[in-house]
Amino acid sequence: MASQAKGGARVALVAHDRLKPAMTVWVARHRATLTTCEVVATATTGSMVQRECPDVAVRTVLSGPLGGDQQIGALIAEGRIDALIFFVDPLTPVPHDVDVKALLRVALVHDVACAFSERSADFLVTGGALASRRS
Repeated sequence: MASQAKGGARVALVAHDRLKPAMTVWVARHRATLTTCEVVATATTGSMVQRECPDVAVRTVLSGPLGGDQQIGALIAEGRIDALIFFVDPLTPVPHDVDVKALLRVALVHDVACAFSERSADFLVTGGALASRRS
C-alpha cells in the first residue's frame, strides 16, 4: 500500500449495506484523525467515504463479496493493517458470511485492533490507538 499517512495508523474500513451511511458519518466526525492515517476500504464503502469526505485519502479494494474482504484479510496477514473498523449488521443475513468470518479470524490471529460499531470505533479513535502506528 502506498504511504498516504504521516506516520499514522493503517486502517481498514468495511460496512454492511445498511450501515454504509453510518460509516460515512463516522468518518466525517473523525476526519482530523483519519487524514493522518492510511485508509483502505472495500469498494462501495470506500466510494461513499470518498464522496462525503474527499479530504480523507482512501484506497479501495474490491467489493466485500467479490473478494474485498479477502483482500483486506491479506493486508492484515502481511502486517499492513493496524486497525479494522467493520460496521457489522448483526440482524441481516450475509450471503458471503464465510468471507466475513475469515476476515475476522485473520484480524484476531494477527492481533489487529477491531471495532464493530460506532461506539467501539469512537473508543478506538479517542483512546489514541490510531494516533501512531504500532511497532
